[in-house]
Amino acid sequence: MDATGAKPAAASGTQALERGIAAIDAVDRGHRTLPAIAGATGCTRSTTQRIVSCLVRLDWLRLDGDGAYRLGPRLTALGAGARDEMPLAEQARPVTERLGAETRDTVHLGIRSGGDVLYLDKIPGQRGLEMRSRVGQRMNLALTGIGRALMLDLDEGEWRHLYDAARPEAAGEAGWPAWLARMRDYRASDCVFDLEDNEVGIRCVAVPVRDRGGRIVAALSVASATPYLSLERMRTLAPVVRRAAADLSGRLGGNADVAAA
Repeated sequence: MDATGAKPAAASGTQALERGIAAIDAVDRGHRTLPAIAGATGCTRSTTQRIVSCLVRLDWLRLDGDGAYRLGPRLTALGAGARDEMPLAEQARPVTERLGAETRDTVHLGIRSGGDVLYLDKIPGQRGLEMRSRVGQRMNLALTGIGRALMLDLDEGEWRHLYDAARPEAAGEAGWPAWLARMRDYRASDCVFDLEDNEVGIRCVAVPVRDRGGRIVAALSVASATPYLSLERMRTLAPVVRRAAADLSGRLGGNADVAAA
């Protein structure tokens, strides 16, 4: 603050920017009303009203006739542009499309973004099912099969941190030992099974994708409704997804033979 007690303009502008981004993120996560957005961002209702009104005016958000706030046309345009700037998604397309055609299930490509998995691409399945996932969506790493595939090379201390952050209600010992035992098994096989852990009725098989240095840079998953993904079929699909991940690894300059092993 200066001698008058006023905040510097730069600090005030940064706070306004952070609050605007937080409001957009809240809407993206399904908070559609002013009270819900205020609760998600921690702002007062009056502050939220000012921020959201500005975002609507600038087309970052839109207000539907039913009073619900949704992402606006400027974000749609930016999202399309961002996708065009993602060479990984482009390089992976032949791999994900082939994997989708081979399995007839939904295929996802994701990368790590902080404590989340960010979905870069999605090939819809051919079984008349519609997954709620979408390109650009973020979900907690520890809650999803593809997210846990991205975590396989982390140490167990970081596993625990991400687990507790994703499941605050289970931050004690409840659930952790079983989750840890499964992760150790998945690390040994370099393949993760999501057994309806994130969404009831949905399972997936996920495998990490590694770069030239052996680092995990992305993950692929095949997902479908439980009736189509019995444990037996999931075991059958594991080498199929591993081969696809190895193919993509090779396209990224990695060792496809090692990745497929």
